[in-house]
Amino acid sequence: MLRKALHAGIIGLLINGMIGSVPALSGQEQDNPYTTGQDIQSGEQLFGRNCSRCHGLEAGGGERGPDLRTGTFQHSSSDAGLFAVIADGIPNTEMVGIGRSRSEQSVWQLVAYLRSLNSEVRVEVAGNPSIGEELYTGKGDCSSCHMIDGEGGRHGPDLSTIGDRRSPDQLLSDLLTPNERVQQRWWTMRVMHQDGTEVEGLRMNEGTYSVRILDVEDNLWSFLKRDLRQSERTETSSMPAYGESFTSGELEDLVAYLYGLSRGIR
Repeated sequence: MLRKALHAGIIGLLINGMIGSVPALSGQEQDNPYTTGQDIQSGEQLFGRNCSRCHGLEAGGGERGPDLRTGTFQHSSSDAGLFAVIADGIPNTEMVGIGRSRSEQSVWQLVAYLRSLNSEVRVEVAGNPSIGEELYTGKGDCSSCHMIDGEGGRHGPDLSTIGDRRSPDQLLSDLLTPNERVQQRWWTMRVMHQDGTEVEGLRMNEGTYSVRILDVEDNLWSFLKRDLRQSERTETSSMPAYGESFTSGELEDLVAYLYGLSRGIR
């Protein structure tokens, strides 16, 4: 009996020790301690992996989740309240918390990203937006991939309100180092069918048995994977790094134009 009691006690200590080693997602701070530009960028990446299936790739809402860009949240208005919703979820709804799989810092970064989507604070930028628009449509050829107000390409994110979602520093980072934040939605694929047909383009959908690709001419292709001779997926951005082709002044102008693409301005 003594041996069994000692054995049970040791197991109990081990279990308590393991439980105690797991950091609790308490969110005790009332104000978010992680609000830098890097935190917001990390939060955006986390959102894309964990939340976009229900709330849309850019938090604009989906079939199962509401638009999160309005600044009004049904279940909380404070940072601490948003932390609790993200970490613990909402009972009796499809909103499942991510607390068990993410650190406290990650949850705060998600809060920072959501706040950035509806921030009313605007900053002054040095560039000329009119010149930036000319660069966008001309030298940069951005409209071949990106859409603004329904006009442009579909091979990159819609930029109609990009100024509401990205700060000037973040926009500049996007132009200089596009590979730092590539959501799965914008991966590309190149495949060769058994009959010799080769297709390369945007990876629209990929499952266990099939894949759909949007080519550069906006033709949608669908293949069964068993019929493919070759298949290659590229997870980096198809957008060039504009630091190599634009001067610093031109980058400032392009950022000024993109930052002006805002619901509050246009």
